Amino acid sequence: MPTICIIPARGGSKRIPRKNIRAFLGTPIIAYSIRAAQESGLFDEVMVSTDDAEIAQMAQFYGASVPFVRSADAATDHATTAAVLTEVLTTYAHHGHTFDRACCLYATAPLVTTERLREAFGKLETGGFDTVFPVVRYGFPVQRAVTFQQDRLTWLQPEHALTRSQDLQPVFHDAGQFYFFNVPRFLENGQLITANTGGVELSELEAQDIDTPADWDLAELKYRLLWQQRTSK
Repeated sequence: MPTICIIPARGGSKRIPRKNIRAFLGTPIIAYSIRAAQESGLFDEVMVSTDDAEIAQMAQFYGASVPFVRSADAATDHATTAAVLTEVLTTYAHHGHTFDRACCLYATAPLVTTERLREAFGKLETGGFDTVFPVVRYGFPVQRAVTFQQDRLTWLQPEHALTRSQDLQPVFHDAGQFYFFNVPRFLENGQLITANTGGVELSELEAQDIDTPADWDLAELKYRLLWQQRTSK
């Protein structure tokens, strides 16, 4: 079954300018995603969806294809990931290329590994899911969160104020790395996360949102630590 990796990478990053091709430990950050996709052996096509000529050139240098330019409508601050993926898949279909499975892999996911990509793909195939994506457990029980009300702290869920942490249900958040999905089902409902979605759990060391310079520094630190762990085995 034909499978494609789609790496969205528009040029208009605001919080960290030129974020998608900024040097991460000396290498453009998008190269890590391209390399992981290529080395996983899962994909018939690894492509980058971008509106930016410099990003396109960089992506091609590292071995990804850029068969067409992203439209202006899909390159705005308000364009959703689903809209970008739909544009890519329908454009390919218009040129006679269809895919059964796809992976949306973010350009700023340097901690992603081939092992995790393969694990998610395997779960998509054997579990009958619409989508499978990596998640990270919250480090503190969200049921015992507090919030400000008129400058005073109060429990968000007072019924759990005295509940032991080990008695609370674990809660997870999106790791922000990739989504493996069934293409026909996605194109039918237009949503990545459905009632039939599976997950792959990552450790806190394996994931890092990168929205600020401090996030960037933390991601580089985590990458170094993970590299040390792998090379010491």
